[in-house]
Parts: sequence; C-alpha cells; structure tokens
Amino acid sequence: MFLFPAIDLKDGQCVRLKLGDMAQATVFNDNPAAQAKLFEDQGFERLHVVDLDGAFAGESRNGEAVEAILEATRNPVQLGGGIRSLAQIEAWLDKGIARVILGTVAVRDPDLVIAACKAHPGSIAVGIDARGGKVAVEGWAETSELTAIDLARRFEDAGVAAIVFTDIDRDGVLKGINWHSTLELARAVSIPVIASGGLASIEDVKRMLQPDCAILEGAISGRALYDGRLDPQEAIALIKGAHS
Repeated sequence: MFLFPAIDLKDGQCVRLKLGDMAQATVFNDNPAAQAKLFEDQGFERLHVVDLDGAFAGESRNGEAVEAILEATRNPVQLGGGIRSLAQIEAWLDKGIARVILGTVAVRDPDLVIAACKAHPGSIAVGIDARGGKVAVEGWAETSELTAIDLARRFEDAGVAAIVFTDIDRDGVLKGINWHSTLELARAVSIPVIASGGLASIEDVKRMLQPDCAILEGAISGRALYDGRLDPQEAIALIKGAHS
C-alpha cells in the first residue's frame, strides 16, 4: 500500500487545481524538481506527476520540468497528461518514467492502451477521472457517457498495471476520498486501483488501511500535503506500521 505525493505541473510550476478548473490553480512551488526531492527526503517511495497543460493540449507541455524531476529523485515516477501515442509512451519510458498513465486515449483509442500494455508490460496505467459517475476526458473539459466501471472493464485482460481513479467532484477541495465509488470500482475489476481526489487528512490514510481497502494499491495526496493538513511522517509511519 503506497501513498503517492502528487506534483501537478502548469507552466513549469507545481500547482493544485480546485475541481479540475485550470482557472483555480494555486502555485505551491515554482521548482518541481526540488519538490520531488523533498518528497523523497520525507520518506515517500513513489511519485505521481501530471502535466496539466499537456492534458488539455493533447501533447507534452511540461517536458523539461518532468525531466528535471527524474534527475532529482530516485523514486519511481508515474506520469500522466497529454500522452496520446505509442511514440510518446516509449519516449517517456526511455527517459526513465516508471509508469505512463493513459486517460483520454483510453476512451478514444482503447486499442492503443492494449498495444502499449503488450509492448511494455507493467508500465501502463489507465487514468479514469469521473464527474457524477461519468468519465471525463480532455483534461476534464468534456464528459463522456461511459461509467468508470464500464471503462475499467474494457481493459480487464489487457495487462494494465493499475487504474488511477479520480473523483473530480472531490479533487482539490479536501472533502475526503470517495471511498464508496473507489471500492465499488476496485471490486468490479481485478486491476489494482489507486484512489485519487480529495484526500484531506490522516483520517483518509487510516481509512485506506482498513481491511476492505486491501484490494487497493494506494492513494494520491496533493493539496493536503502542500498546505500542511497531512503530516508526511505521521502518514508514512502509519502505513509502515500497518505493513509490519
């Protein structure tokens, strides 16, 4: 079980959005590489990075910042945002990204996800972002008619390493993770699920360590870490204690 600290990139800076709205971005650090190193020094063992500009543009827009992050940390980095082709996937894996997260393309071109999983087993995750239970795409700017479970089931036997499930209605507003929807999704497929969106405090970490959450790979924390609502040492100690 892992707690993934999040670095969301906009214009080369670490930001957090509120409800996925690019107009509601708070800058927390203008040095993403330093932030990545800080998370490693705090004891985190994984890192979750999203190129927000890339998610809207459909192509990498914060490549230099991502490369600086890779140089700054030894932790495995998973990256999402604007990665829409096999060439882009392979370019990032070659640069040292441990896991590529495919979101919009998983809806638009599921065959690409399946091909990527075959070519790079263990290195492809699917990002499922839902608003009101329906999958949102293009940087959350559009909502499809697909449900999160419908989309996840498309990849049941494809070899997807994980599903990053974000409840957009909780994202960046510190209301707590939507454990009901997250666990409903995790029970519907055999692919490990990572909870995302709304982690608010140590109470969410405690909830993640309950027996029914053992099917999850972990959770992502952003704003709660940046604004001090979640103490990194306390959270990591709790997780390690649960595993000992």
